[in-house]
Amino acid sequence: MIIECINCHKKFKVDSKLIPENGRQIQCGSCNHIWHFKYEKPIVTTTKKNEQIVPIEEDKIQVSKKSSAVIKKLAVNDNDIKRDNKINENAFVKKGVNNNKISNFFSYLLVFIISFVALIILLDTLKSPLINVFPGLEIILFNLFETLKDIKLFIIDLT
Repeated sequence: MIIECINCHKKFKVDSKLIPENGRQIQCGSCNHIWHFKYEKPIVTTTKKNEQIVPIEEDKIQVSKKSSAVIKKLAVNDNDIKRDNKINENAFVKKGVNNNKISNFFSYLLVFIISFVALIILLDTLKSPLINVFPGLEIILFNLFETLKDIKLFIIDLT
């Protein structure tokens, strides 16, 4: 099934087995917006060849006293459910925002560390050609590698 984010309108393909009948919380992978999604099956009506569809006017519908009492009771219960869902949704969103900021920080930190290590490996691999082109770079690279060795020994001493 295709789900569209209600915030940024980005569409995602989701396995319909992951969405229960009463719906579930969904987070957009693009804008990180969280909302409750409930799959509503489209109502398909068929008509006979010569049959006409006549719209029903709400003014002409008559409801018995029993039915109106049941409808009012359902409306009250529905408002309670909506209020409870809103409270739970707000708690979930606030908790999700904090976790999201922390996970984003660690993601950026991990990318920085991997990029730094890749740069060091690249500099070590291309040390000779770089020194030939930039003769003053030899002292800088030597000091960089000595500093990294010192950091490595410091970390080993901590353990």
